[in-house]
Amino acid sequence: MNTTPNQPYPYKPAKTGPSFFKMLLATLTGLFLFCFLFFILFLIIVGVAAAGGEKQTAQVKDNSVIELDLSKVTEDYSGTFYNDEYSFLNSEPHEGLSDVLRAIESAKKDDRIKGISITNGMTMLGIAQIKSLRDQLEDFKKAKKFVVAYSDNYTQSDYYLNSVADTLYLNPVGEVDFKGLSSEVMFFKDLQEKTGVKMEVIRHGKYKSAVEPFLANEMSPANREQITAMLTSIWASVADDISKSRNIPLDSINSIAENLKGRTPEMAKANKLIDKIGYEDEYHNGIKKALKVKKDEDYNSVDILDYVDATALDGYTSGAKDDIAIIYAQGEITGGEGGLTAIGEDPMRESFKAALEDDNVKAIVLRVNSPGGSALTSELIWREIELAKKKKPVVVSMGNYAASGGYYISCNANRIFAEPGTITGSIGVFGVLPNMSELSNRIGIHTEQVSTHSNASGYSLFTPLQDNTREVIQQSIERVYTTFVNRVAAGRKMSFEQVDAIAQGRVWTGSEALKNGLVDELGGMDDAIKYAAKLAKIKTYNTVNFPEYEMTFEKLFAGLSGMPFAKTKEEFIKEEVGEQNYQMIERLRRVSQLRGTQAIMPYEINIR
Repeated sequence: MNTTPNQPYPYKPAKTGPSFFKMLLATLTGLFLFCFLFFILFLIIVGVAAAGGEKQTAQVKDNSVIELDLSKVTEDYSGTFYNDEYSFLNSEPHEGLSDVLRAIESAKKDDRIKGISITNGMTMLGIAQIKSLRDQLEDFKKAKKFVVAYSDNYTQSDYYLNSVADTLYLNPVGEVDFKGLSSEVMFFKDLQEKTGVKMEVIRHGKYKSAVEPFLANEMSPANREQITAMLTSIWASVADDISKSRNIPLDSINSIAENLKGRTPEMAKANKLIDKIGYEDEYHNGIKKALKVKKDEDYNSVDILDYVDATALDGYTSGAKDDIAIIYAQGEITGGEGGLTAIGEDPMRESFKAALEDDNVKAIVLRVNSPGGSALTSELIWREIELAKKKKPVVVSMGNYAASGGYYISCNANRIFAEPGTITGSIGVFGVLPNMSELSNRIGIHTEQVSTHSNASGYSLFTPLQDNTREVIQQSIERVYTTFVNRVAAGRKMSFEQVDAIAQGRVWTGSEALKNGLVDELGGMDDAIKYAAKLAKIKTYNTVNFPEYEMTFEKLFAGLSGMPFAKTKEEFIKEEVGEQNYQMIERLRRVSQLRGTQAIMPYEINIR
């Protein structure tokens, strides 16, 4: 008998077979993932909110020593971050070199601080940044306070910094890597021929060798000339500083480097590179003796970044009404939003606007640490400086690099300061177009084009670069180069011919740039700030930092560390292929992604 009249067949209960359990499992899995992600988000919000609240600053005790740990200090400026909707995302980390320099200046006057200790110091800072830090430590010692250093092994850049110390310790089985400077350049011409992927290059400037690795398998005489001159100039500055700090004649410095006389502790000590051979516990016992602390007791110490936080408000409590704005331009010049390690026109424009509209700001210091990048963005930033100068003085302080586009955005300042080892100049431009026509032919891909006009199709990855297209691009390169040289000529009060003679993409150090008129003075950012105050006719002032970056939840997630799902793609690649292979991949990637005319460093500089 049919119990369900509306159905044509006898009723049968629904099956609860494999498909039902699959749906149930998928639903439960989705709910679990949702709850897990919601929980993680909750923890992030709570953590960030807690960090954004009252931060516990380190207590600085009497008779203390600062531990100069620079492992987290990589940039001049560590940024200011804001979110208009969620104030708990606002933050102003004090982990930049500028913060460290300011803290050491405060420590000089702080009666609680007796000295600075550098223990196994590993730094990622560049030569010009280390020079600024050494100068600050030299000034610190004038207050009759000590600077001491210990390391199991000194790398060359670490030794350059540590050599400023009153006393240097080296582990009994350690060494000092002291051998002079070298720079390695990779070439990819054969790789292009083997893969069928070619980089079409259009450039101006015989020294503009950023693209040379794609054109040859060996270094051109012009490139070798400029690299040799650059390394020689940088080494002269480094050797001179070490000679003065260690009281070693320059001839002896070069002999030590030439013959590797720091490769054993005994040789290093005999040649005055170090003062004592000993273990770390003996080093700390020496500090205890200087502080008059018993051997069985610990001495008071404070990490440099904790001390930075403890003294961060000193500048705001000076009582000064006037400000000097410091605008940091660090990283490649890319355009758009930019970021902490990339320079975009948006944050630069907003920074100059904020500084000009603030009546308390009397002058602007532009801190440039950039190898260059987009010529168009460089021009836009140059324009902002040109407008700003009409209202307030603009002074440039150059860091490790202010080259090509980095020099473009510096050249029209009222005054330019550089460190002796700053890499600058490189006044030249180029364009790079990846071409895959050979590769596509090899694997059987063919293309044809239909156009209404002879130049309508423009450039294609899959067809060889046509002569008329190359000519048009070359004309664009020449126009940008002429504009670049004219900008420098106007800013430096030189003729076009005078600039062109030292341009052509040629790289100079700060010391050389002072001689040929590309910079005005040798000095660090503190010197630039003082000069800006002089131009503004103010004696007491605070400093305010720009740019400010918007912090969103997306950026917050991208910046998480310590969680597998939060690792960046760069971190994953480094783990799989190793650091050296990653650097080669990164160089290829950066060149392949270049868009438009470029004013960027002539090659990747790795000084070792």
